[in-house]
Amino acid sequence: MHDPRLDKLASQLIKHSVTLKKGEHILFDLYDTPADMGIALVRAARAAGGIPHVQVHDARLAREMQMGATEKQYEAWSGVQMNLIERMQAYIAIRGSHNITESSDVPAEKMKLVMSKMRAVMNHRVKKTKWCVLRWPNPSMAQLNGMSTEAFEDFYFRVCLLDYAALKPGMKALEKLMDKTKDVHITGPGTDLRFSIKGIRSEACGGEKNIPDGECFTAPVKNSVEGVISYNAPTIYQGIAFDSVKLEFSKGKIVKATANNTEAINRIFDSDEGARYIGEFAIGFNREILHPMRDILFDEKIAGSFHFTPGQAYEGKTDNGNRSQVHWDLVCIQRPDYGGGEIKFDGKVIRKDGKFVLPELKMLN
Repeated sequence: MHDPRLDKLASQLIKHSVTLKKGEHILFDLYDTPADMGIALVRAARAAGGIPHVQVHDARLAREMQMGATEKQYEAWSGVQMNLIERMQAYIAIRGSHNITESSDVPAEKMKLVMSKMRAVMNHRVKKTKWCVLRWPNPSMAQLNGMSTEAFEDFYFRVCLLDYAALKPGMKALEKLMDKTKDVHITGPGTDLRFSIKGIRSEACGGEKNIPDGECFTAPVKNSVEGVISYNAPTIYQGIAFDSVKLEFSKGKIVKATANNTEAINRIFDSDEGARYIGEFAIGFNREILHPMRDILFDEKIAGSFHFTPGQAYEGKTDNGNRSQVHWDLVCIQRPDYGGGEIKFDGKVIRKDGKFVLPELKMLN
C-alpha cells in the first residue's frame, strides 16, 4: 500500500526546500533509499515542471570502492561527478544506511584520499545549486533510537514535516541577535568556552538545506576560541563511533582532544591544519528532537543543544576563513536532563538550561 507521507515529503522538498522551477534540472542522490521515495520525488519534480535525474548508491559497494581507493580512480570519478553536478540547478540527497558503521574499517589514508578528491564536487554543489540533504528511516536508525520501526517512522515524518514557516519570526530574531553579538560565553558541566563572532554573519535554517531542520549558525573568529568543551551527544564520524569527546583550545586551536577513542580522534584532527580550528557555531531548536541517535542531521537540531564544529567553514556570509577536508558537527545538549548550561551573548544570558529566555526567542522553545 502506498504511503501518502512519501508524496507529502517529496512535495515539501521540491516546493519549499529547493523551490524547483520549470525547466530546472535536479539530481536525486539516493543512498539505500526505497524506490517508492525516489518515484515520489521524480513525480513531484515533474509536477513542478522540473527535469529529474537519479543516482542510486549502495553503502556496501561504496565501502568496497573506498577500501581500494587510488588517486587515478577518484580523480576520474570526481571528474564524472563534477560534469554531472555542473549541469544541475538543484540537488536532493537522501541518505539511508542499513549499517551506519559500514565504512568504519576503511583505512584512514584511503578515506582521506576519497574526501580530498570529492571536495571540489561538494563545494560546487553547496555553492552553485539549490540543495537539501536528509536521512531515510530504517530499522537500524530505529534501533539506535531505542524505538520500534513503526514508531521511529512516525517520529521521522513528524520531525521532517514540521511547520518550519511558523518558526520563521523566532529564527529571524535569533539571526538578528547573533549578527550584532561580539562575544559568546558558554558554560556547563565540563564546559567553559569563550569566543568572538564579531563581524561574522549568521544564518537561520528552516527546512531549506537540511531535513529535519531547526538551527541558526555562524562561525567564531578563527583564533578567538579559548577554554574547554565537553560534548555529551555520542557521534559517528568516518564510520567510527565516538563518545565523551572533550576539546581544549588555545588561540582558536584544539591543543588537546580526548574521547573513548583518543587515538582515532586525533588522527582525524591531524588530517590537515584547519581540522584543529572551528568552522561553525550553531544553536539547535527542533522541538520534536530531544535525544541523540548518532545521526548528525538529527542530532545537530536537538532542542536545547548547540554544536561547535571542527573543520571547514561554510563559504559565504558565515565564513571565518577556515579550510579543511573535515567538517564534524559535535553536539552538546544543555537541557536539565543532560546537565544544563548557559549561553551568554555579550555578557547577557540568552538561553539557560536549553530554554531561550528573551521574549522574542521563546517561540523557539
